[in-house]
Amino acid sequence: MNSRHLFSKILQSGLILTLIFQISCSPKPTFRIIDKPITWNAEREALSLQYLKDRHSLYQKEASISPQMVVVHWTAIDNIEVTFDVFNPPTLGGRADLTSASNLNVSSQFLIDRDGTIFRLLPDTTFARHVIGLNYLAIGIENIGGSDDPLTKNQLQANEELIRYLARKYPIEYVIGHHEYQKFQNTPLWKEADPDYRTIKTDPGDKFMEKLRKNLSDLGLKPMPTP
Repeated sequence: MNSRHLFSKILQSGLILTLIFQISCSPKPTFRIIDKPITWNAEREALSLQYLKDRHSLYQKEASISPQMVVVHWTAIDNIEVTFDVFNPPTLGGRADLTSASNLNVSSQFLIDRDGTIFRLLPDTTFARHVIGLNYLAIGIENIGGSDDPLTKNQLQANEELIRYLARKYPIEYVIGHHEYQKFQNTPLWKEADPDYRTIKTDPGDKFMEKLRKNLSDLGLKPMPTP
């Protein structure tokens, strides 16, 4: 091997090592929230105020919440645009188990895609119907996925980052899965006028919540209520 060829090999090796070093030392992608607002109009606001009064016994002039809790969901829909179209109308259709309580459509403040992209559907403190008995103090995070499409590592990381962001802004005390909401029935936080209005939920499951709570253990969140 002549000296010119040897020098070329050394130079190439050095460039490769430099590139590897730069990649390994590069910072994490910047935390971002993309605004993708669902419809908030006079009809949705009126229905939200009516829900607060009828379901939570709260008489408010604005359809707002004072966040103390984050509730994590999955959509059971594998497509973000279809999910957006479901949440977007102010009124709910095709859900007799829910319309019996209110015609207000379900929604959440945040929606996370499979790749971890975070979308804000409503301002953080705007009321959303996503969890029985606790809507008035809970920020909802919906995740694209379901039992047939388990939530991804990117979604786990995005939930963690989003909750840390929310905990810096608001006095968040609890982070729960939707499937855990009924554990709060015998606590002072529970506000649901109808003792028979309940739905059975499985999302997002114990495994996902165990991982998420472990990653958030430094926040000092309160443990789940015990029976």
